Amino acid sequence: MSKAGAFDLASGVGGKIDKTEVLSAVEKYEKYHVCYGGGEEEREANYTDMVNKYYDLATSFYEFGWGESFHFAPRWKGESLRESIKRHEHFLALQLGLKSGQKVLDVGCGIGGPLREIARFSSTSVTGLNNNEYQITRGKELNRFAGVDKTCNFVKADFMKMPFPDNSFDAVYAIEATCHAPDAYGCYKEIYRVLKPGQCFAAYEWCITDAFDPNNQEHQKIKAEIEIGDGLPDIRSTRKCLEAMKQAGFEVIWEKDLAADSPLPWYLPLDTSHFSLSSFRLTSVGRFVTRNMVKALEFVGLAPKGSQRVQHFLEKAAEGLVAGGRKEIFTPIYFFLARKPQHG
Repeated sequence: MSKAGAFDLASGVGGKIDKTEVLSAVEKYEKYHVCYGGGEEEREANYTDMVNKYYDLATSFYEFGWGESFHFAPRWKGESLRESIKRHEHFLALQLGLKSGQKVLDVGCGIGGPLREIARFSSTSVTGLNNNEYQITRGKELNRFAGVDKTCNFVKADFMKMPFPDNSFDAVYAIEATCHAPDAYGCYKEIYRVLKPGQCFAAYEWCITDAFDPNNQEHQKIKAEIEIGDGLPDIRSTRKCLEAMKQAGFEVIWEKDLAADSPLPWYLPLDTSHFSLSSFRLTSVGRFVTRNMVKALEFVGLAPKGSQRVQHFLEKAAEGLVAGGRKEIFTPIYFFLARKPQHG
């Protein structure tokens, strides 16, 4: 089950980083980003260190506030956040046409929330690929609790250099994960390599939309807030993702920004003007409570020094995500379904 208590949050901050070095890790992470003088080239060159630091620092906050599945979803009126997330995962499985017994790869699986849901929904065997040791340790624990540890597993590796033979999987998916790749083409090409010919890859990507204006300072500020708060080297456009898919050899079956038709905005859980008892920890009141709780836990030494800094950049990310969503310059749910040709 998901870790829900204050002590779980405090003890988890920093992941596998020594608790005495969390503040130093926060400072090093922050320096990769524009707000602290960092540049895109440096982030891309050091993406493994940057993304690992990010998830070591942020995972316990994610699990505390969001649950086991760290992603957004289109949402119907009357639907809870948890319900929308499960439906979003089921939609992916249905689009891939998953069948019982198939071997599936989850690229950038987090602590495995979607992996477990999709495995149970489709009766498939899912391998979660993740380069963060803390998340894999946590994911294995949750797999055992859910009873899927015999059919689902985790592999620690870089998704730019996957340790699998060619044509290994019946299907591949990625949920808001390949946005961490320094090069979309290189990442998609690796996915193409390990996917069996004639089979499909589906993904939800974080992207800037055609409405984004690179010469607009406000747009650039929003983009920078999302990058630092979510461990991203850069945020690619929907067009660049589509081009990279085709360049990697995929046949794109269909693609769409699912934010366009969502009855409720995808960013609603992070909108401080919205209140929900079911997502209380994400509301402005819930964040206020968490902020002061983290401050107190850090003061008495139960949470490592630097915990408040982590919460601060996560809150800035939330502000950037809401602003980007409202202005329609950013989407976390750009969907595509693509096939590796039979001769591939």
